[in-house]
Amino acid sequence: MASTADIKNGIVLNIDGQLWNVIEFQHVKPGKGGAFVRTKLKNVVSGKTVDRTYNAGAKIEIENVDRRDFTYLYNDGEAFVFMDTADYDQLTVPATVVGDAANFMLENQAVTVALNNGNPLYVELPASVVLEITYTEPGLQGDRSTGGTKPATVETGYEIQVPLFLEQGTKVKVDTRTGDYMGRVND
Repeated sequence: MASTADIKNGIVLNIDGQLWNVIEFQHVKPGKGGAFVRTKLKNVVSGKTVDRTYNAGAKIEIENVDRRDFTYLYNDGEAFVFMDTADYDQLTVPATVVGDAANFMLENQAVTVALNNGNPLYVELPASVVLEITYTEPGLQGDRSTGGTKPATVETGYEIQVPLFLEQGTKVKVDTRTGDYMGRVND
């Protein structure tokens, strides 16, 4: 058991049998009364975010989470297969654990997988990835970057909104947290 003094960003707490990732924390010492720790926690499995306050010195249970580098190999239809870059072991991760990250993963892409006692908890992607547009309606003469947007399908099958002037075959940078278009990438 640890105390609230051990809380840091990124650690995983076990609260009532569920795993919660600490997104942010703040130690507060008001002029009157006892000190406390205000935290924002994200459920590792469901992604739900909650605010929680602990009295200073309260006992908490910190879980051991191992974040390791993997390479995404392929999707076998029901699960995703990753290869550990350290020892080349393969890890099969269910689609429910991968979640929305599947929209931005290409084969042979480097990812981070968080493991707890050998069980995959979640997949972390880089903040942005470069994907090629495989289908979009053709742009019209006069379409400019300050205009509106149109839907475009990228090579993973995910649909994003892009400026009107972009065409099929263009590589774009996409934010993996929001799915937003960030810019065009020139080779």
